Amino acid sequence: MWTWLALFALVSGSLHYYVWRRLVHDTSLPAPWPKVLTIALAALAVVLVGSFWLSRNLPDAVRSAVMLPIYVWMGMLFLFSVIFLGIDLVRGSVKLATVFTDSTAPDPARRQFLARLLGGSAAVSVAGLAFVGGRKALALSQVVIEQVEVGLKRLPRAMDGFRVVQICDLHLGPTLGPDWCRGIVDKVNALEPDLIVIPGDIVDGSVERLREHVAPLADLRAPHGVFFCTGNHEYYSGAVAWCEYFPKLGIRVLRNETVAIGEGGVGFDLAGIDDYRSRGMAPGHGPDLRKALEGRDPEREVVLLAHQPIAVHEASEHGVGLQLSGHTHGGQMWPFHYITKMAQPYLAGLADHNGTQIYVNQGTGYWGPPLRVGTFAEITELTLRARA
Repeated sequence: MWTWLALFALVSGSLHYYVWRRLVHDTSLPAPWPKVLTIALAALAVVLVGSFWLSRNLPDAVRSAVMLPIYVWMGMLFLFSVIFLGIDLVRGSVKLATVFTDSTAPDPARRQFLARLLGGSAAVSVAGLAFVGGRKALALSQVVIEQVEVGLKRLPRAMDGFRVVQICDLHLGPTLGPDWCRGIVDKVNALEPDLIVIPGDIVDGSVERLREHVAPLADLRAPHGVFFCTGNHEYYSGAVAWCEYFPKLGIRVLRNETVAIGEGGVGFDLAGIDDYRSRGMAPGHGPDLRKALEGRDPEREVVLLAHQPIAVHEASEHGVGLQLSGHTHGGQMWPFHYITKMAQPYLAGLADHNGTQIYVNQGTGYWGPPLRVGTFAEITELTLRARA
């Protein structure tokens, strides 16, 4: 924990210094702006590192109000860094061109004007992206109902048209509370699904702190039930306690096990496994797909809940028809999706992996900065089709 915190402080400090150089030092603004902006950026750097302590120790009544602007700044810092990096790459290319063409370098006054123009443009761009991205992340009206049809070879004709609603990555906790959760529950219930699934990352915090936050989930309604498998953030928040608590809300936790969905032997199997990287993070926890599928009729279709898309490699080896995942948030903030794609085989939407279909929900909530740039918050309505 301390090692990770030290690394975060180093990265955060470096990014704040980089933004200070480009936004304050290079622009040579008239007094008192250099001093004001320097103090502001230094304070933001300290507060951002201190957010780890604040998120765990602030009273619940004020935690969201304090943490929300801090996390907004975290996202803005990332956007500033990306924009300035892009500008520097262009400026570096131009400077390199002047070396080979013997062009005259711009005079100091022109350089100052250019620095102010680019700095101001970056500030306006970041403010605009933060406003639009914040609305996409926080406003219930911006949550997209993504409707998808999935054909499954072993699905009985009698189950054709069966509707599964998937929400995931709610990340209830520091900045998303019970009112937002209630809004999501209302949207899900309005779809009148046959089955509701939540493949991980419901919470960012302990049962003791988040009972009120998750309470609306008890009102989720579907004839065939509500099912959940653990995500990595459950393990940061006390997975054992949460796995014991969710059933009290009417949410069935699938831990390396399979249940039959349907009536009279006509239906499909729903399996769920522990998070891909959960082994050793809680006593007895760890993904075990072989155990989950043990003893089931291989002629029946199987739908798998697995938080991380990377689990599809093993799922395809075991003949899983459809895997439902989350975890990636679709990258959440461009261009972060390039990094996410290095760790996960699929980022968002429906894909086929060696005969196993996988749908990756972009996340109903968000993690960290309450911003979405190039992505959207999602509730997925999957209609299963019997395919010959």
